[in-house]
Amino acid sequence: MTVHRTALVYSPLLGSYSYGPDHPFNLQRYHIVHDLMDAYGLLRLPGMDIRESGALPEEMLLSFHDPRYIAKLKEFSDSDEPRADFGFGLGDADCPVFKGLYDCAALVAGATFEAVRLIEEENFEITFNLSGGWHHAHRGRASGFSYLNDAAIAINWLLERGRRVLYLDIDAHHGDGVQEAFYDTDQVLTISLHESGVYFFPGTGFEDETGEGKGEGYSVNLPLLAHTDDPLYMKAFDEIAYPLIAAFDPDIILTQIGTDTFRTDPLTRLEITTHSYSYILRKIKALKIPWAALGGGGYDLMNCARGWTIAWSIMNGVSLSPRLPASFVRKTERIGFKNRYLLDAMHWAEENDRNLALDGVEKSISRIRKTVFPRFFGYYGQDSRK
Repeated sequence: MTVHRTALVYSPLLGSYSYGPDHPFNLQRYHIVHDLMDAYGLLRLPGMDIRESGALPEEMLLSFHDPRYIAKLKEFSDSDEPRADFGFGLGDADCPVFKGLYDCAALVAGATFEAVRLIEEENFEITFNLSGGWHHAHRGRASGFSYLNDAAIAINWLLERGRRVLYLDIDAHHGDGVQEAFYDTDQVLTISLHESGVYFFPGTGFEDETGEGKGEGYSVNLPLLAHTDDPLYMKAFDEIAYPLIAAFDPDIILTQIGTDTFRTDPLTRLEITTHSYSYILRKIKALKIPWAALGGGGYDLMNCARGWTIAWSIMNGVSLSPRLPASFVRKTERIGFKNRYLLDAMHWAEENDRNLALDGVEKSISRIRKTVFPRFFGYYGQDSRK
């Protein structure tokens, strides 16, 4: 086992909040992830720390968010009565208003800030905030279960310190809020692999969204059609994302590693498994660039537990048994989960579905090579497949 200096960042106070009993974004997911990591012995590794974090101060939130929006969040957070303001994206089914909303969101932002601070100021190699990755929050509006854009706030802090940042988003949904934040700068390269916005929330993230001004060519989107499977997902990453990351040569990589790409997620139609998910995380680690990871989406709780436990094991260079620990199985059986295995076999979609998905991937790759690659490699100056 290779020993790395890593940190798992969290706030135990997050367990005090809830979006509501029927909301798909269940904050209890972090307890299940913690239980599986503990059962595998991943919370007592050489070289790792567990760091608690507090709420991020308002002045740091304002590095990205509109002060009127922050004021409304605080007002609604203090109320004992149901409130809504759809102009700010608050109070609908996706972004409900609940007591302590502002405090909950500020804790998530604080944990993400701590994850990048540990790399920047304490020389950690890899950090992981399970609760982070609220990538849909906009400057003045909540969206897609997201109230504060923790990634954008953390990246702004890194930019103030002169860092070049790579933001890679492999959640099933387009990282629209983060793209919006850095659409006009060449100091942040955003890459998002996601289910196509033609029919899927948030309806953005197409190949022609490539940035503007100094940022032209620094926003990269790979929209994937339904039934994109493991080999196609790896193909998209290998032929577009990986060479661009290497060419950009960032000071730090910030990833959003949601598990809602998995084929058993109830809200999505991609057909990814732990196979391609693990493959991508191993390749990121192999770059040996300081790396902060954020949890993101995932609406099957066991997929969150398996995916993020796999991620933490890869970050720490630890191999795990493919069978889930018996103690964890006994505990999760009591609450209705039947999973026995950590890992999935590589998955191919049904032939007709796969052919359509393959055509979509190849068209996206071709468009990005023509529009984005010239900025990094010169027009057809380098074969990205090598």
